[in-house]
Amino acid sequence: MSVAFQDYYETLGVKRDAADKEIKSAYRKLARKWHPDLNSGKEKEAAEEKFKQINEAYEVLSDPEKRSKYDMLGANWRSGQDFRPPPDMDGFHFYTNANGGEGGFSDFFEMLFGGGGSPFGRGARATRRGPTRGQDVESEIELSLEDAYRGGEKSLQLAQREACPTCGGTGYAQDTFCNRCGGTGVKSGTKTLAVKIPPGMQDGSRIRLKGQGSEGIQGGPRGDLYLKVKLAEHPLFKLVGNDLETEITVRPEQAVLGDKVSVPTLDGQVTMKIPASARSGMRLRLRGKGWPVKEGRGDQYVRIKIDIPGRLSEEEEALYRQLAALRKGV
Repeated sequence: MSVAFQDYYETLGVKRDAADKEIKSAYRKLARKWHPDLNSGKEKEAAEEKFKQINEAYEVLSDPEKRSKYDMLGANWRSGQDFRPPPDMDGFHFYTNANGGEGGFSDFFEMLFGGGGSPFGRGARATRRGPTRGQDVESEIELSLEDAYRGGEKSLQLAQREACPTCGGTGYAQDTFCNRCGGTGVKSGTKTLAVKIPPGMQDGSRIRLKGQGSEGIQGGPRGDLYLKVKLAEHPLFKLVGNDLETEITVRPEQAVLGDKVSVPTLDGQVTMKIPASARSGMRLRLRGKGWPVKEGRGDQYVRIKIDIPGRLSEEEEALYRQLAALRKGV
């Protein structure tokens, strides 16, 4: 019997002499990228297949015994190449009743390891691994500036993985890999979460929800859910570091003579004094009206924009001309 050779090093994108740490890092990166819960639509089916290949490669390369036996095959094989085990290969027992499609792993894996067991005598029956912690999941949550500023609670619907109803989350049915879940012990679904938002969330901040990630494999604990905060654009305010920026318009006479004006803040309207001879583009500071930080709050900067009137009444025009005459030669 021949099967398609699987280049596990190529699957994980590592060299054949890669250290355990490199293999683990590559696996985590790829598993995060191709996790079925993080893909949707047409990409989901391809992601599920890729995710299985990544898990199979890591199953072999993370196990010193399996990796050693796999390496005995040599470095000249290529993925997809027709592989027929030599009859006289020392140190190997090949399983001739491979059925990878049923067990979740490839025929190549089944031939070498007999359904996940050591190639030294467990036959083709599935070897049960212990409980494994579920994958951490990362998603995005968009917040208005007000919600991020004040904190509170927000409802969020996400995809999730739950225990497979056929095998009860064990990954096995009738002493072999469960056909419904492919031996993972989980199935896809959706859930609605009430997310508590701490005050002062910044763009790119992460909120950790412990135990809200993917279902563990074979009864293992759930992973965690990490929500990356994205702040929605605001029509009045811009957050720069821990400070807020906004703009107000004032009339020419207010800029020249000074005045008290009403300014919006995230806490409501406040009164601010415009100094005499204010210029367009001038920035004025409102202390302690910025973003919440551990030891207080940032500031709010108010940019002045002078509003030049488009139309003047006859009286206004006469006064401006009188002012212009007074300013000549000044």
